[in-house]
Amino acid sequence: MAAVAPKDYYLDHKSTIPANEGELVKLFVRRRNGTPDGDPSRPVLMLHGRSVPALAGFDLQYKKYSWAEQLAKAKFDVFVMELQGSGLSTRPKMGDWENVSPTVPQRQLLVPHPNANVDLTPPNYAAQLNNSQSDWDEVDTVVDFILGKTGASKVDLIGWSAAAQQFGPYAIQHPGKVRSLFLLAPIFPPQGRASSPGSDFGAPVPLPVSTPTGAFGFPMTVATKNGLDVAWKKDLGCPDQREPGMVDEVWKAMMAVDPVGAGWGPEEGGPGGPPEGLNRVRNSFWWGWNSTTVPLHGVLGGTVPVCIVYGEHDTVVNTAPNLGLLYFSVPELYKAVPGPNKLMFRIACAGHQAPWERVANDVHTMSEHWLRFGKVLGATTGSYYRDADGVLTPME
Repeated sequence: MAAVAPKDYYLDHKSTIPANEGELVKLFVRRRNGTPDGDPSRPVLMLHGRSVPALAGFDLQYKKYSWAEQLAKAKFDVFVMELQGSGLSTRPKMGDWENVSPTVPQRQLLVPHPNANVDLTPPNYAAQLNNSQSDWDEVDTVVDFILGKTGASKVDLIGWSAAAQQFGPYAIQHPGKVRSLFLLAPIFPPQGRASSPGSDFGAPVPLPVSTPTGAFGFPMTVATKNGLDVAWKKDLGCPDQREPGMVDEVWKAMMAVDPVGAGWGPEEGGPGGPPEGLNRVRNSFWWGWNSTTVPLHGVLGGTVPVCIVYGEHDTVVNTAPNLGLLYFSVPELYKAVPGPNKLMFRIACAGHQAPWERVANDVHTMSEHWLRFGKVLGATTGSYYRDADGVLTPME
């Protein structure tokens, strides 16, 4: 099938993050509409995680790695969104060093573009950037846009990694707008921050404009190409798990949506070379996604069916139970989902970066079948290990 051309939007949104509360900002949304003329739209919204811009994650223009395009070719109306502080959405202004950690090691990454040795004063805005409520508000703006644009009554949600922190609670709070939830490599802290007492999802602490909340003393940090490669290699448990050159392709896509960050960092290839670029990563203060909130009102697995997929070599989503807020567990998320309409797959030869690995096409197909039929590989409920040949073994 021929490629489905993208159409880009910049949606007006009144910000609710402390850095620019009340200001009108722009939320970037890309649409690939594969709906045949005359057919009703089946909209799907895709959301990125903490550190990967959405277009690099879901619309990588390299071979057949664009998840959004593959779903559009399967006749879905696909939307990809960016939260504030990521990709092509508004990045709030917070001073000369607005997007950098005040720590010396982070500043050194900016040498020689720009020269970080000149000034090591802390950023003017010494607090987190996004928070749970601001993220949910931004998702709601995009969902309402999609529903109005397509005439559909509900939207399917696909989230990767930390997008679970936004899409899970959003679905519970807005079940009338959500048809289903597909989570790839979801971040789920069973002991995650609680909401305010007496409230399902209210903020647990005040979120001041210009002072730390106790979690962060800066709004953004920066990440390197080498850091991406090192972290990815931790998840490579099979010899042919990713194609050669994928780090280069992914980094190119990440830098393409951040011209500021692309001009920072060390010189590629040595002195006199162009800057290699740095990925600007927002610091967020999240709450309301834990073993207590997941079962609320019986939404997940009930009126909103849930499908969870994660790689067997993913070192990010399953961590040690003694880590408190940093204890993550995909199986615990599956257990916490209260309703029977839930599926979970642990897939062979895959890590946290599955959308860029050789299993990417399998993930595309699994999501397509979930959206179209409400089942995957013939399964409608339960937890399974999917081997390299696609054979399922129950894990319950």
